[in-house]
Amino acid sequence: MVSVAAVIKNPWHGKGFVEDLKPVILDLAPKLGDVLVPELIKEIGSPEKILAYGKAGVVGLSGEIEHASAFIHTLRFGNKFRDAVGGTSYLSFTNTRGPAGCKISIPMMHKTDSGLRPYYLTHEFTIHDAPFDDEIVIAIGGASSGRAHARTGDRYQDMKEMGIEPK
Repeated sequence: MVSVAAVIKNPWHGKGFVEDLKPVILDLAPKLGDVLVPELIKEIGSPEKILAYGKAGVVGLSGEIEHASAFIHTLRFGNKFRDAVGGTSYLSFTNTRGPAGCKISIPMMHKTDSGLRPYYLTHEFTIHDAPFDDEIVIAIGGASSGRAHARTGDRYQDMKEMGIEPK
């Protein structure tokens, strides 16, 4: 598993409640995708090697969770990742608030089949000096395989055993 992250100044920090976050989202979210996605692909080797993926946003203690969410929960960010690696599943995510050095968790699932449990993974890391109160950490993660020795089956087996038709 590999993750890459960007630490940015929170553009809404110190401005009180900002009703319309969209102008900043439209400006910065695609740029974050343009920076992070190629870095992750470079680290893992190729887009084809990324079989599971996820994302995370952590806002510093003076920010709103919505500030971190604003960047990761837009197709202008997520589609950069999905398109680059041939993904069709939604990107699992966490969006939290925390101090510098907090644990950053990126849950992952298979990029094209969300029912494959061996690809339910979590990559955790810290950035010792981020996020400060006025910062946001935006991160994406990828994995080139599922869990070692996975033996919990998959959602499709459960559905069959329970008489549930797949949607």
